[in-house]
Amino acid sequence: MALYSEKVMDHFRNPRNVGVLDDADGVGEVGNVKCGDIMKIYLKIEDNIVRDVKFETFGCGSAIASSSMATELIKGKPLEEVMKLTNKAVAEALDGLPPIKMHCSVLAEEAIKAALKDYYEKNDIPYDKSQFPATPTCASCEIG
Repeated sequence: MALYSEKVMDHFRNPRNVGVLDDADGVGEVGNVKCGDIMKIYLKIEDNIVRDVKFETFGCGSAIASSSMATELIKGKPLEEVMKLTNKAVAEALDGLPPIKMHCSVLAEEAIKAALKDYYEKNDIPYDKSQFPATPTCASCEIG
């Protein structure tokens, strides 16, 4: 059995939504020193809907694929739905990730939440602070 699914390989080789949004409404950056993956997500939000999303990721193929898939899953969605995106949903949409690479999907979820938090804070929009990690850094990364 192959280590990576066809979807992981497709999103690694042909990532969607790569780049920077200079006029982003929210930007979230997370990373983990242990594994070396760093993700930055840019959101353009209008009428509480993610109208555009871009990412920059420095990391392995799973990190790039997770970033790409996560952006696809939230583009065009209302913020309420975006907040519900989980790392498991990202991994499932990629037809799975090897257990040692699940932290990549965690980083994607955390980067999106960091971008939403940035948007809420920039615009003085009240939000439930308990839904956001205090310091997103992929605490689940167990790489040594």
